[in-house]
Amino acid sequence: MEKATFGAGCFWGVEVAFRSLEGVKSTAVGYLGGTLKDPTYRDVCSGQTGHAEVVEVTFDPAVVDYQNLLDLFWACHDPTTLNRQGPDIGSQYRSAIFFHGPEQKAKAEASIAAHTQAATYPNPIVTEVTAASTFYAAEDYHQQYLEKRGMASCHIP
Repeated sequence: MEKATFGAGCFWGVEVAFRSLEGVKSTAVGYLGGTLKDPTYRDVCSGQTGHAEVVEVTFDPAVVDYQNLLDLFWACHDPTTLNRQGPDIGSQYRSAIFFHGPEQKAKAEASIAAHTQAATYPNPIVTEVTAASTFYAAEDYHQQYLEKRGMASCHIP
């Protein structure tokens, strides 16, 4: 199994998207990329911690390639809006790929370059590519939030 971590706005809808992908064994929503140890949702929402809302994906690379995860990442949010996804505004909602090793970093950067070259989006991609640091799982009520409430999605199509 391998891990991949993505920030694509509010983590609830992003988690649903990744959970539905064959080869994904588990997901967890949480916080990553900031300076505060053991942040809470309230801390992260303050915009003062530097953390992003993220989904940590555990996947079987024999079933689903990291490139497939990147493809889903691009499809489930707008990577051209800085610190914003739809009505959610703040650095915690930034578009980010947190890589777990040099191969993921190279693939992430190549993916951004390919989308830029293809002019996939009308505006420049602002997605950050950063080494994964300590992942802090969000509170239990955030885990599989939409599924627990019988909702299919809330992410931006």
